[in-house]
Amino acid sequence: MSFYNPYGFLVLLLFVGLFFIKGRHKNYEEFFSKKMLKKIIIGQNQNRLNFILLGASFFFLVIALARPIIPNKPIVVSQSSVSMVVAFDISKSMMANDLYPNRFLFAKNKFYQLLTNMKNEKIGAVAFSSKGFLIAPVTSDYTTLKYLVDNLSLASISVTGSLPLEALKATAQLLNDTKDKSLLIFTDGCDQDSFSDEIEFAKQNKIKIFIYAIGTKKGSPIEEKGDLLKDSDGNIVITKLNENIKQLAFETGGAYLEYSPQNDDINQLLESIKDKSEVRKIGDVVIEDNEELFYIPLTLGLLFFMVAISGFRRR
Repeated sequence: MSFYNPYGFLVLLLFVGLFFIKGRHKNYEEFFSKKMLKKIIIGQNQNRLNFILLGASFFFLVIALARPIIPNKPIVVSQSSVSMVVAFDISKSMMANDLYPNRFLFAKNKFYQLLTNMKNEKIGAVAFSSKGFLIAPVTSDYTTLKYLVDNLSLASISVTGSLPLEALKATAQLLNDTKDKSLLIFTDGCDQDSFSDEIEFAKQNKIKIFIYAIGTKKGSPIEEKGDLLKDSDGNIVITKLNENIKQLAFETGGAYLEYSPQNDDINQLLESIKDKSEVRKIGDVVIEDNEELFYIPLTLGLLFFMVAISGFRRR
């Protein structure tokens, strides 16, 4: 047996102080005979017993404070990490409200759910339209990452169009020291029929692309500053989910998942990313597997204390 906190025994110095204080009491035997003392001192044995019981309670509580343990062999747990990049489509079509409250905010909420399922993963974030924008470098600080994404607004974006190739270029830079790279894109599919350039770039840079498709096949108009967006001919623009983007995921060894109101769908996509990504060992964690015994002296200390103050000894 050993003690996890041996410095707790320093509290016993207080116990020594109690003896010192008790010894400062006057010795009445110098002034009275034993026969007389029995007549004038009441409860002498009772006070002495109280002191012994409280002293025993204090002693056992100090032992509990020192935390006696029986050491066992420690458990070594290996920790691994996966690095990835998340890209948000910030084109105007993401303002469509066929998903509540709109596609862009729906993507944000799914991203927050993604963060709650992460442990040791490192993640970077970018946004793209016709250009790419860095939101956060690769980090494991999920609180700061959530704050930065939360403050991303489509109202501050003036460029138009949607080119996923920009997200791939940003991923190649952020994960340049990673052999196999993973990119998760929240998008409504962009407006391209072919993604051959993106597929070629992804294969050259060993990027696996995972698509979380947000949007309906029926589509929805786009509301901008209180008005519905119209084309050059004055017709209301209806934006629909572009399912052609699934080839970008399948051709690069990633995965494709369409939106769902279920909270666990993004967790399934995260597990797919882990299975197909390069896993890095980041170290070992040693967990002490000791058997705690503090409850034994703690129980004895409380028991002696209760007896000392309850008068149970007299009955």
